[in-house]
Amino acid sequence: MTLLKKKLLNGDFVITVEITPPKGPDVTSMLTKLEKLKYLTDAVNFTDNPSAKMRLCSMAACKLSLEMDFEPVLQMTCRDRNRIAIQSDLLGAHALGIRNLLVMTGDHPIWGDQKEAKPVYDIDSSIMIKLVKDLNEGKDICGNPLYGRTDFFVGGVVNPCIEPILPQLKRFEQKLKLGADFFQTQMIFEIDKLKRFMDFANKFDEVKVIVGIIIIRTKKMLYYIAEKIPGVAVPLWLMNKVNDLSDKDVEKFGIDFASKITMDIIENRLAQGIHIMAISKVEDVKNFLNYIKIRECKLWVS
Repeated sequence: MTLLKKKLLNGDFVITVEITPPKGPDVTSMLTKLEKLKYLTDAVNFTDNPSAKMRLCSMAACKLSLEMDFEPVLQMTCRDRNRIAIQSDLLGAHALGIRNLLVMTGDHPIWGDQKEAKPVYDIDSSIMIKLVKDLNEGKDICGNPLYGRTDFFVGGVVNPCIEPILPQLKRFEQKLKLGADFFQTQMIFEIDKLKRFMDFANKFDEVKVIVGIIIIRTKKMLYYIAEKIPGVAVPLWLMNKVNDLSDKDVEKFGIDFASKITMDIIENRLAQGIHIMAISKVEDVKNFLNYIKIRECKLWVS
């Protein structure tokens, strides 16, 4: 059983981080980050060509992380593979020792850096969750028997801040019924919208939710998120707040803002963990977690 699975099933609070693999074969910088982050968090999630921009494959990154004794989460999208390739890659991932999955439909290539690429979308993320459950039962998507069975711990994604929210809630319920073991949210800027979603999610037994947290470092970063990341809605009040700050003050505000949201999650026991997204500076993560972990130990287990 993976550490992530064990902690979530035990009701422990988890902290995961997100790493985008490099755009090229040089993994030196990525490995340096991993060496530092593995002492701070429970697992690392490797993105799968995020925003449809070509990167080193997430499976290779996961394997390198395993070799460093840092538990990985393999992110896999439906955008670039048909169901044959998806199943084949998942069997390969399992053979390499990868057990944690996060599956998603994936951003359309129109958002990426190679817009002429043809999207696949043979299946969507809900069907991929069912596909993974089939592999865990020792059969392929058509019901044909496999030589052995996989042992994946599979998560789905959900966006509590999107409007209208009803289609997202229906997708969440569908993924849950098809076998999702846990959920990871898109980045959260407004705690009230997370509470709205959790009020719905808590109607179902044993729902495990990890909340996406972003540490705002610069004005440029927030503008990019607002304009370039599909499905992310940055509230106008936050844009105005950051815009009024000096460049020097934005970084401090970003850590304070992420800390406040996280403390709301912990104090109100809204979810079972946080997922720190868009990692650039490990020192920011360290400062943020030093602040959080002291309080998390006191509040979550009380």
